[in-house]
Amino acid sequence: MAQPRILILGAPGAGKGTQSAKIVEHFDVEHITTGDALRSNKQMDISHLDLEYDTPAEYMDQGELVPDEVVNAIVDEALSSADGFILDGYPRNLEQVEALEDMTDLDVVLTLDVSEEELVHRLTGRRMDPETGDIYHVEYNPPEDPEVEERLEEREDDTEETVRERLRVYQKNTAPVIEYYEDEGSLERVDGEQAPDEVWDDVKATIEENA
Repeated sequence: MAQPRILILGAPGAGKGTQSAKIVEHFDVEHITTGDALRSNKQMDISHLDLEYDTPAEYMDQGELVPDEVVNAIVDEALSSADGFILDGYPRNLEQVEALEDMTDLDVVLTLDVSEEELVHRLTGRRMDPETGDIYHVEYNPPEDPEVEERLEEREDDTEETVRERLRVYQKNTAPVIEYYEDEGSLERVDGEQAPDEVWDDVKATIEENA
């Protein structure tokens, strides 16, 4: 099988990072996220787009949202050098969907289905070790060392109020993207509430069947 071109969709906490890592290892593809692509191409010359700034770094340094045109150009650059990929975090809206269709043909579009209550449970249970930056979960992945457990902290963006707002924004922006691929008949749904290994079995089988 040639290296597949995969798009993975899912809300924060759905397990995209875990499954993407497995996909990269098993199918020998690149993991392309908008965050990594932006950081890798901060100094990219975007003067031809005739926008406010001439590099993505200038938007980031000002704390401003990077415009769609810039994100599109950076993703296009990342995809152009990848034989196969798992694309994560893009597209976030229908305009980006249209741009992506001009960049490449996808073999598989996956979404990890997880209920809102389970997402809230997963995200609000996360804790960070302030000394190492390692992330744990009070139920699914507690630290073995009692000293580590004692110093764990809840991150500001993992409070229930913040989590529910993040999920609301995700649904508002990305639900139309999922609906688009579903209406097109290319969306493959995977039950993301299973154990991670069971999710992986379904993800792997779905890719192998469609790529």
